[in-house]
Amino acid sequence: MKPQAQFGRNRTGVEFSPIESKILLKFVKKSPPDVKANSRLAEKYRQSFINEENNIGSVPVPGNLKGVVKTIAEKLTGTSIEVFIDKLGERLAFERNGVRLYDLINAKVKAVASAPPKLLKDVAHFRKEELEHFNIIVESMKQLGADPTAQTPSACVVGITGEGLMKVIADPRTTLAQSLDALLTAELADNAGWELLIELAEKTAQPKKMLKSFQQALEQERDHLEKIKYYLKQEVVKNL
Repeated sequence: MKPQAQFGRNRTGVEFSPIESKILLKFVKKSPPDVKANSRLAEKYRQSFINEENNIGSVPVPGNLKGVVKTIAEKLTGTSIEVFIDKLGERLAFERNGVRLYDLINAKVKAVASAPPKLLKDVAHFRKEELEHFNIIVESMKQLGADPTAQTPSACVVGITGEGLMKVIADPRTTLAQSLDALLTAELADNAGWELLIELAEKTAQPKKMLKSFQQALEQERDHLEKIKYYLKQEVVKNL
C-alpha cells in the first residue's frame, strides 16, 4: 500500500495552468449565467419544500398485543414512547453498519504489512462487541413489543450517512490511516448515540437491566473511540 500522502501528478489546482486559467476567467466574465444567482431566493424555495414534504418515514405501530399494551401504558403517562423506539431503531441500524465497517477495516489491516499486530486483534474484538450491541438493541425492542426488523425514520437517516464511511473504508485506494479516520468518525457518532439513548431510557423509565446493558455498551464504545484515535495518530505520525 502506498504512503498516505505523496507528491504526484495532481493538476486540480489552477496554478498548473496559468494561461488556460486566465482564458477561462475571461470567458466567465464575458458570458455570465442567464439567471443571476440569488441565495435568498434559493433558501426561500428550500423552506417551502421543507414545509410541504412529509417526514422521511414513521415509527411502525406495534404489531403484537404486548407492544400495543406497552404503548398505551406509556401514552397514559404522557411519554412519547415512539421517540425512544425510533432511536432504538437508529442504534440498531448503526451497530449493524458498525459490524460491516469492522469487517472492512479488518481486510485493510491484513493487507498492510506494517500495521501493528495489536490493531488486528483489537479490530476483531471491537467487531465482536458491535455485534453484541446490535443484539442488545434487538432484545430491548422486543421487550417493548417493537419490531426490530422495521426501518424507523432515524434508522433510515443513519443508513444514508453511513454510506460515505463504508465507501471510504471499502475503497482499495484509501490508506489505512484514511480508513481509520473514517472509522473514528463512526465511533464519535456511536458514542454520542449511546449517550442519548441512555438519557431517553432514563426519561421513559425503562427497566434497570436494559439501562445497565446500554451503559455497558457505552463504556465499550468509549474504549473503541480512544483506541481508534490512538491507532490513527500512530499511523499518521509515522509517515511524517
